[in-house]
Amino acid sequence: MTAWIILPVSLAAFSITGIWIVYAMAVMNHHVCPVENWSYNVTCTEETAKPGFPKTCCTLQDIPLISKCGSYPPESCLFSLIGNVGAFMVVMVCLLRYAQIIEHRNHCWLNTSGLVSGCTNAVGLVMVGNFQVDHAKTLHYVGAGAAFPAGILFVCLQCLLTYRVAVTALDYWMAHVRVALATGALITLVLSGIFFIHESFVLQHAAAICEWVFTVVILIFYGTFTYEFGTVTTETMLAGLQRNLSHGPGVMIGDDVQAGTLGSSTTTKSLKSPGGSSTSTHLNCTPENIAML
Repeated sequence: MTAWIILPVSLAAFSITGIWIVYAMAVMNHHVCPVENWSYNVTCTEETAKPGFPKTCCTLQDIPLISKCGSYPPESCLFSLIGNVGAFMVVMVCLLRYAQIIEHRNHCWLNTSGLVSGCTNAVGLVMVGNFQVDHAKTLHYVGAGAAFPAGILFVCLQCLLTYRVAVTALDYWMAHVRVALATGALITLVLSGIFFIHESFVLQHAAAICEWVFTVVILIFYGTFTYEFGTVTTETMLAGLQRNLSHGPGVMIGDDVQAGTLGSSTTTKSLKSPGGSSTSTHLNCTPENIAML
């Protein structure tokens, strides 16, 4: 096992806990209404809500969308922090996963597309977190338009890659779990988009709930990479570097990438299960291979 297993768990735990804290702060500061509230008014003329209690008179502006919860200080400060830190961890997860797939000699367009979509998701998260919807609506929606589709594309590609490198029954079980998570994320994203374009208070509120479910499911999906990251080693990093930096005749670039050397032949170790440190796969780390860097 390696310390890298902490990264996916930290991403999921930090982000999920953080956004719910942002939601709680927004409710207590009367910036949004609670998710359990389904009653909305066109306007509100009642007296100011009691400090420490949620609002009782809610309008369309009080629907608890994730972005709306992070629109005003002090919760907007925490929302930006979560977006920035979360985006950094997403990029790290994507890079490690990209290198790990290459290490298992399964580099292909799916792997490259997964890396690109994951990084696009991270860029979108930075924009969503730093440009609040009530103050920079255009930039916020551009970020959301990049983050949400890229996020769902990333999880779908990772489902395919999980099946591709699966060896043991446990590997296939993890692939099935990821398909279930990806399916749930796709359904909630589509429903959120459909409900959001309507002016109905009830449908707008339903869109907010779907958005919350989608975000949590995506973060749980990222957390499942703990299963594979126990096998990440220095050779995993070298696998990614060899694929990106080496263009000599000794490196085979195609649907399957195999470790090669300049002017000498090496023996590639047999593939093992991507999950579990006892069955990890490493590239040969000979002086010739290192010299290629």
